[in-house]
Amino acid sequence: MKFTNGYWMNREQYDVDSPMEVYDVKKEDRTLSAFAPFKKITSRGDQLNLGATTLTFTSPVENVIGVKLEHFDSEDHGPAFKINDLKPDIDISIDKDLASLQSGDLKLTLPLKRDFNLKFSANNHLITESAPKAQGVIYDHDKKINYMREQLSMGIDEKIYGLGERFGNFVKNGQSVDIWNQDGGTGSEQAYKNVPFYLSSKGYGVFVDEPQRVSFEIGSENVDRVQFSTEGQSLQYYVIYGPTPQEVLHRYTQLTGQINLPPAWSFGLWLSTSFTTDYSEETVLKFIDGMKEHHIPLDVFHFDCFWQKGFEWCTLDWDRDQFPDPEGLLKKIHDRGIKTCVWINPYIAQKSPLFKEAKEKGYLLKRLNGDVWQWDLWQAGNGFVDFTNPKAVKWYQDKLKDLLKMGVDCFKTDFGERIPVDDVKFFDGSNPQQEHNYYTLQYNKAVYDAIAEVKGEDEAVVFARSATTGSQSYPVHWGGDCLSNYNSMRDTLRGGLSFLLSGFGFWSHDIGGFEDGKDMPTADLYKRWTQFGLLSSHSRYHGSNVYRVPWNFDQEAVENTKRYVDLKLSLMPYLYTQAAHSANYGNPLMRPMFMEFPKDPNVYDNGTQYMFGSQILVAPIFNETGQAHFYLPGGKWTSILDGQVYQAPESGKWVDQQFDELSLPVLVRENSIIVRHNNSHHASYDYAKDVEVHLYQLTDGTVSTKVVDIHGQDVAKITAKKENNQVTVKTSGLSGDVTVILHDNDKTKSAKLVADEAEFTL
Repeated sequence: MKFTNGYWMNREQYDVDSPMEVYDVKKEDRTLSAFAPFKKITSRGDQLNLGATTLTFTSPVENVIGVKLEHFDSEDHGPAFKINDLKPDIDISIDKDLASLQSGDLKLTLPLKRDFNLKFSANNHLITESAPKAQGVIYDHDKKINYMREQLSMGIDEKIYGLGERFGNFVKNGQSVDIWNQDGGTGSEQAYKNVPFYLSSKGYGVFVDEPQRVSFEIGSENVDRVQFSTEGQSLQYYVIYGPTPQEVLHRYTQLTGQINLPPAWSFGLWLSTSFTTDYSEETVLKFIDGMKEHHIPLDVFHFDCFWQKGFEWCTLDWDRDQFPDPEGLLKKIHDRGIKTCVWINPYIAQKSPLFKEAKEKGYLLKRLNGDVWQWDLWQAGNGFVDFTNPKAVKWYQDKLKDLLKMGVDCFKTDFGERIPVDDVKFFDGSNPQQEHNYYTLQYNKAVYDAIAEVKGEDEAVVFARSATTGSQSYPVHWGGDCLSNYNSMRDTLRGGLSFLLSGFGFWSHDIGGFEDGKDMPTADLYKRWTQFGLLSSHSRYHGSNVYRVPWNFDQEAVENTKRYVDLKLSLMPYLYTQAAHSANYGNPLMRPMFMEFPKDPNVYDNGTQYMFGSQILVAPIFNETGQAHFYLPGGKWTSILDGQVYQAPESGKWVDQQFDELSLPVLVRENSIIVRHNNSHHASYDYAKDVEVHLYQLTDGTVSTKVVDIHGQDVAKITAKKENNQVTVKTSGLSGDVTVILHDNDKTKSAKLVADEAEFTL
């Protein structure tokens, strides 16, 4: 939201007051607080008829400093994001000229009896500041509404990322962003997953701890500042210092909630019925058996909306006309070694038998007059489950548990964005403006917890569309309704990378695009999107009105699908180890280039390729010609598909290259150990048995890696040392038939592991 008319004036409808100096400051236990009036106090008369901001400074996590700005002491009806207080060591200092709070390397300083400003520095270097008149207490005298504003400075060449899932430019500089969940597709400024957190290329992040709408102006209203504002009388935010992107995200997730690791099987291929296609038990088994006939491993089958009767979503019961024996069908699917997922949303249509039950028990959102809040959007007479009511949560979970006990393994938790804010009353009295974004957290937590209770915590996973801060604890999330064209494929990746930079670990998207129009995706788009999808953390074929099985396209599509399913399954010892360690640290599995190479300015704007874990680079191809344009940071990079070696100078290198329909850049960085297992039929298996240990372009010195089991626990370790043209490999925890393969320039050598050791002479 913009309040100014150019640099010097405010827009006519706004009165803007800013703290001008700190009049009083005090320390209480672990808190520093300051009283800052809207003018400088030179006499007693200046103390009359004057407003002020009260500022409170805290540090719940090391290298994180919280700032709360308050005008009036108004009541907060909630909800509020969960903030973890780890009580780090801090130092609070007050003298006659300066007050400060230090946590780890991050220090906040506040001048006393001088022009008001807040400075955030690390190791004696300024990282950002709230300059004079940056903060604002704003009154809209047309609408009779109050806002609170903060502006934090941006440095020269500083780049801003994140703010949830955003489908526009990867770098957010120059953009206006509203943190407000909406069902707007993947080609607009709207987003399903809004997170009031941004990450700076300068080595810090900022989390605005407000669940309601927060408006960001990123170098837009004031071109040298990031501005954020929200309606109300207070504003809370945290500055989080890294200095690396990985460390910033680590501390952000320490603050707001850990990333949970999904079960290993969920990393395999998911196949959907698609949305409006016709499907029955016969159709489902035909597709599952068709995948086996084409030798394409499948891990999960997903039933979309019409597993239930039309006009009755979400009634949480099978359409017995199409699926007369759901228990028997689920058993047949399980007997084929495949998990099952069914679609749900948190709305209940009036025609559903559940509607009357939920209405009578008071489990649906109500209007202020006591009526159930309904509309006809999506389903006739939709009502909304009220997750602020603990009894409604238990009632909803019990319905899901019946399905889980029947044999369903997980749920696609669709929707959760169109939550009403006008003429609506929540059970616990929550502020509807704050509930709008927060609702998705309550919804997905309820579903995730139900799965964990029935199946076990290690088996819990959802496939969610909407999200906000804290939703990282309830994976996985997918990108929503994209179009079946190359532009939308690119937009999807940008949205995913932006989302993953906002504190999330795992992400997926509809392979081939969701919206088809009248025709199915072209065969070349389907193949290119398949490659991208199977080189994402989670991989699902899904569409609107067209089945997504590869044999509906051409024979090359079948070969392409098999090739990349096999590749992903073979990489699971590497991928699941990276996933487990990344989640534990609060980092994504798929990561933008600048996360791994933060000192390389050539990658700052790059939102069309990514690192898959820390060692593998992926550059999807977004055209029908097979032309790739990708960037390589300095060093040697080896194609995992054909062994081609690329040499990039220390300054980096752009590559233009043609790839056939079955190939793309999938490159391993030098000095990497990649553990693989060929001929895997599912994503979950013993990652330390009968494996190949690939050593890529080793440099002098020692490098090591670990391998986890399907529970994410370390079970094996591999160390390689290169010295005087000799490579020595030592392992512990590997079992069975293990081969070590050395990739050195364009040559390979292999050796069997004997007594946990192998050697190569170059």
